[in-house]
Amino acid sequence: MLQTFVITLREGVEAALVIAIAVSYLRKTGRLDLMPAVYRALISAVVACFLAAWGFSKLDFNEDAYEGWTLLVSAVFVLSMVIWMDRHGSKLKGEIESRLQKDTGQSGGVWGVFLFVFLMIFREGVETVIMLWGTLRLDTSGILELIGGLLGIGLAVLFGVSFVRGTIRVNLKQFFKITTAILIVVVVQLVVTGLHELSESEVLPASPREMALIGPVVKNDAFFFVTIVALAAAMMLLEWRKRRGPGTEGLQGAALRKAQWSARRERVWMVSSCAASCIFILFITAEFVYARASTALSTAEPVSVQDGAVRIPVASVSDGILHRFQVDDDGVTVRFIVIEKPDHTLATAFDACSICGSQGFYQKGNELICKNCASSLVAGTIGTKGGCNPIPLKSRVEGATLVIDAAAIEGGASRFAKGAAS
Repeated sequence: MLQTFVITLREGVEAALVIAIAVSYLRKTGRLDLMPAVYRALISAVVACFLAAWGFSKLDFNEDAYEGWTLLVSAVFVLSMVIWMDRHGSKLKGEIESRLQKDTGQSGGVWGVFLFVFLMIFREGVETVIMLWGTLRLDTSGILELIGGLLGIGLAVLFGVSFVRGTIRVNLKQFFKITTAILIVVVVQLVVTGLHELSESEVLPASPREMALIGPVVKNDAFFFVTIVALAAAMMLLEWRKRRGPGTEGLQGAALRKAQWSARRERVWMVSSCAASCIFILFITAEFVYARASTALSTAEPVSVQDGAVRIPVASVSDGILHRFQVDDDGVTVRFIVIEKPDHTLATAFDACSICGSQGFYQKGNELICKNCASSLVAGTIGTKGGCNPIPLKSRVEGATLVIDAAAIEGGASRFAKGAAS
């Protein structure tokens, strides 16, 4: 539950914060005519996430390539949003106007905002839907995982709302300066991760060395999250420190009480955003430290070939946990993994991939992570060929026994031979 909560919270907060920046800017600059595009994009993206997740589950689709291209396209639209804000912000000369004059570029602005919000939701939404769908089981564990995921998404939405509410009176110059920095960090993150996903799926050329260099950046992307949220909190804190009470000269009675109530309400939202930012940073930092300690490969259980095959009791590997085995093949130690997929079938694969070689995979929540380049995949995709996916190992179930022929194991022995390149 905690793992699912942290993952959905982290991905949700990033998307919610970037969208909240766009919404806040539209409100502060009087471009309320573009707000319907935000709501239409949000609804469209949620629907598209479910449809795409359903389609991926039915088709043999390269999810890594999809994610890579989506991330790069998202980076383009985030950068275009920065440019759009800069162009329109310069017209204000540092002053917040109630409304900008509509020009011939309005329709382009509508579509730009629509695609910006749509892609920010869609890029992570599909993975979130697939992950939550995979945890749906009619048992205590499945229900807790689903609750954890929904809580993470819910808190991310509340954070986005509190950010919008708490920045109503933030000086536009300061707002633009810090939010531009946040969006640039998001662009860098999207580009790096997108290139990594395309290399992982072999759309772009990759080697173990290249993947090992870019892998730590992707693996340590908690620093991107912390930087983004810390910048948002810093803006709130700076505004909070210099904030004075609202101008109440000449106000009396109900008007005075309304002004004071509005100031208190905005202050509550601002404090909530700052407090939430600190809590999120602590959560993610703690999760990152814990994850760093859990990247070591589990000990492989020795098994032997008898009568031309390796036999493993199905009951011993039917728990959704990655099980690692090793068998000696003419002096070469071959490792393979077995894990129960969400559909309760058993997946077997060599503990190696075609790009990074025999570095191995470790489990993190519902995902398997490549030890070399930090590529992640869900258990349901094991058996897919190519990229940084574990190399499929043919197996079959006979009664209560998982059977792997010796010939199939011998076919992957070269991956584990000393000095093998991959």
